[in-house]
Amino acid sequence: MEKNIILIVEDDSDIRAGVEIYLKNQGYTVYQACDGIEGLAAIEKYEIDLAIVDIMMPRMDGITMMMKVREKEYDFPVIMLSAKSEEVDKIMGLNMGADDYITKPFTPLELLARVNSHLRRYNRYREALSQAEPARDTYHVIGGIELNEETVEVFVDGNPVKLTPIEFKILLLLMKNPGRVFSADEIYERIWNEKAINTDTIMVHIRKIREKIEIDPKNPKYLKVVWGVGYKMEKQ
Repeated sequence: MEKNIILIVEDDSDIRAGVEIYLKNQGYTVYQACDGIEGLAAIEKYEIDLAIVDIMMPRMDGITMMMKVREKEYDFPVIMLSAKSEEVDKIMGLNMGADDYITKPFTPLELLARVNSHLRRYNRYREALSQAEPARDTYHVIGGIELNEETVEVFVDGNPVKLTPIEFKILLLLMKNPGRVFSADEIYERIWNEKAINTDTIMVHIRKIREKIEIDPKNPKYLKVVWGVGYKMEKQ
């Protein structure tokens, strides 16, 4: 398999050089850029598989660059670098289409773990897209969650997650319809193929699914409750 290509966009040359050393030691091909303008030029020139982008940079900041990357419909993962004081910018970056963020100062091992996780997911995603059309219809991705109907597998940030058959069916229903709200009754009737009588079991299954796919189940990123209406998978 060809080496994945990673772009580092950071105005601090010491950070760029340090990150490049660790990534190259992992076998990655690495390119550098010192601001968003250089970063966009590199993306046009090379087949980038993942970008590490600082938020605060001269000429063009990371948020603006991120917005332009997604406007051009590049779908490779982007990890934002942020200082602790840049909380609002960090959230804005995620809203603009960044996949993850890491706060300075960070350890090389922490960054490598994030890079490896996102590239595993991205490589599987591209592999699925390269297959025949029917296979693409059975492969669903929302953010860091991947669901494969044919193999009955679920991955969260590149890590396999074991769901019960019922949990898998519920997650599949919601992932095939991102943004749509399903009532507990509708979920019950679609999964069990019978009239809903007691839907308390749906609440239990939803809680268990959250515990397996969410980093913080009490503050879910993906599986949301719409109070008084039902449940939905948030579009990412």
